[in-house]
Amino acid sequence: MKNYDVIIIGAGSVGVPAALSLAENKVKVLVIDALASPGQGQNKKAIGGIRATHSDKGKILTSQRSIEIFSTWKETHGDDIGWIQNGYSFPAYTDEDAKKLKDLMKIQKSFNLDIDWLTPKEYLKIVPGINKENLKGATYSPKDGSASPLLAINAFYFKSLEYGAEYKFKEKVKAITISSDTEIKIKTDKDEYTAEKVINAAGNYARQMGQMIGLDFPVVPDSHEGAITEPVQRFFGPMIVDLRPSQDPATEDSANFYFYQNNEGQVIFCLTPKHLMKGTDSEATSVFLPQVAKRMVALFPKLANLKVRRTWRGQYPMTPDGFPIVGETKEFPNFINAIGMCGQGYMLGPGLGELLTRIVTCELTQDDIDVLKHFNLYRDFSGIEQFK
Repeated sequence: MKNYDVIIIGAGSVGVPAALSLAENKVKVLVIDALASPGQGQNKKAIGGIRATHSDKGKILTSQRSIEIFSTWKETHGDDIGWIQNGYSFPAYTDEDAKKLKDLMKIQKSFNLDIDWLTPKEYLKIVPGINKENLKGATYSPKDGSASPLLAINAFYFKSLEYGAEYKFKEKVKAITISSDTEIKIKTDKDEYTAEKVINAAGNYARQMGQMIGLDFPVVPDSHEGAITEPVQRFFGPMIVDLRPSQDPATEDSANFYFYQNNEGQVIFCLTPKHLMKGTDSEATSVFLPQVAKRMVALFPKLANLKVRRTWRGQYPMTPDGFPIVGETKEFPNFINAIGMCGQGYMLGPGLGELLTRIVTCELTQDDIDVLKHFNLYRDFSGIEQFK
């Protein structure tokens, strides 16, 4: 009973959707996680945004499929996961940012993304009250959306159980032994299991999993902070992403920031620090809220009187170029990575779950092969994801 077709390390944003897809396809799968239940690592710290408006084929196609899964989940399975199709918007306040966004939009449209450039007047109709000074316009992708990370992962988890997936919680992986092309042994602090294939979806701890088999994966976590307000009546539509780094000495340690109003009316927001906080420390800082609040109110004064309920700190398991690492390893083809999600595991997870299933079952399409080239462990990492 301890032999499986596939063992997944990590019951998070990628591991649970992968188990769901594998089990649905009659693959005998076990998920092992050191924490007490699904999504207790970085998934529960995600702010819930889901977009296909990326800058390369890999992320675009994967996220397009994720959006299909998120947006039809209630209709297909009956669970309300908080999905709303509120869209994403990137306002531009400099000529340089406007040009970058318009150039990127050409790439995005080549993959049939529904995205357009809005004039300032058009943008003010969907975000009434946003700062008009120097506003050049904005890109807007109405089919992007958001859903509750907590509701979604639990829906995926319980459905995967129905399909036959198994889980072992509160078990820490202590050793991985690859004894042949068809058998990998996983030793935890409680038991031992074997499988034909293993999927490394360990998030912050992906690098440590690789080191157990003598491989070093370039994944280093760094911290980002988020917050949520009280619920209020809906007063704007899309996710708003301000690309500009701060020019104010009081908030100069901040790069871009973004926020949206979820299905319950709460405003959820996050900021990218200029100077990265590397490591897995999850203690919230006293710096984040004053920084981001000042910038948000300057951009959108209507936010001024909202009450913040809580803040938190989570990690982005980062790669050098901002793209995930997905696929088989050359040294051990039955050891498959799904790591380095760079803070986008939640939105990529359902699409990646199906892609990982096709890797396991040897049913890759030509699009899959193209996607995996973008996520290849053996790339030179010299590129950079635009508007990460």
